[in-house]
Amino acid sequence: MLQPQLQLCKVTNALFISNARSACTDDLIQQEAVTLCINVSKQQPFPEASRITALRVPVYDDPTEDLYRYFDSCADAIRDEASKGGHTVVYCKNGRSRSATICVAYLMKYRKLSLADAFTKVRTSRSVVDPNSGFWAQLERYEQELKKRRGEVDNAPT
Repeated sequence: MLQPQLQLCKVTNALFISNARSACTDDLIQQEAVTLCINVSKQQPFPEASRITALRVPVYDDPTEDLYRYFDSCADAIRDEASKGGHTVVYCKNGRSRSATICVAYLMKYRKLSLADAFTKVRTSRSVVDPNSGFWAQLERYEQELKKRRGEVDNAPT
């Protein structure tokens, strides 16, 4: 039987968030039919299961790291995997800051949620999530960028 602290937390039907230990537990990966692992770290391992696509986002949990530049590509990868019927797990060492930031960015882009609503949804699925201040600022910037792309921004001069 699995230990209680080992779990993949369900954000949407096709998206899970986790820490590295849980994400590298083959039983959990098989149980949730995970097909894509997004590893948001420089050092954490990937699961050993061979049928899984692995994507590494090489950043440290440091407010000065540029995670923003990965938001679109990760969100697109999660969406593409879901469209094929696959499941994605996004994880970092502790499943708190980096992985949460990527999940929030996905929800903002493809579920069209506000930053506040996307964060609430991720935190509801995994109570320990807490993006660091730098990543939070990058999410705020992304929210504004997404509004511009959708034509939702006032045309007031800046």
